[in-house]
Amino acid sequence: MIAYLEGRLAEIWGNACLIVTEGGVGYEVALPAHTLAALPGRGEPLALYTSLAVREDALELFGFATFEERQTFEVLVSISKVGARTALGILSIFRPDDLRRVVLEDDVLALTRVSGIGKKTAEHVFLELKYKLKVEDVPQAAVLSSGTRPGSVFRDVLDGLGNLGYEPDECAPLVKKLLHEEPDLDVTGALRASLKALARGKA
Repeated sequence: MIAYLEGRLAEIWGNACLIVTEGGVGYEVALPAHTLAALPGRGEPLALYTSLAVREDALELFGFATFEERQTFEVLVSISKVGARTALGILSIFRPDDLRRVVLEDDVLALTRVSGIGKKTAEHVFLELKYKLKVEDVPQAAVLSSGTRPGSVFRDVLDGLGNLGYEPDECAPLVKKLLHEEPDLDVTGALRASLKALARGKA
């Protein structure tokens, strides 16, 4: 398995680049759109985490700027009906944090934004993602025990929302209202309810 490459950028075409190692070996690597857009100039140093897809008629390398993104790619290709190219398409639209947010918000239809993924496939991929995204990949606030004290629930939900890119100060009134209306909510339940309300524009 080729899991990491370091060298210099030689060429760019389509959604792929050619990286040449110090030993003079060149590798064609397909990239997510955002990684492709952030490539350095030709001849500049480049390092990528990679995943090798083995097919009957070809070997394909897929490259990522971070190890987390590579691992998310591995999760995606382990899902039936998701090939390497589809997984790359998903990661061209959704970063790992975005996929976690999709799961937390139960936003199945978000996956239909990816070319080639219809509603049925999106539902299938979503269900498997709920079980295959590692627990440690989920914001800590979403996995704390249900026995957490109310004040701590409030703080942990705000921390979780902050990890997902929301401003805690803006979310505080919403979270306080939710916990007042449903004081038995644990961190996970309160985080899900907050995300749903934010998605509906109630923040």
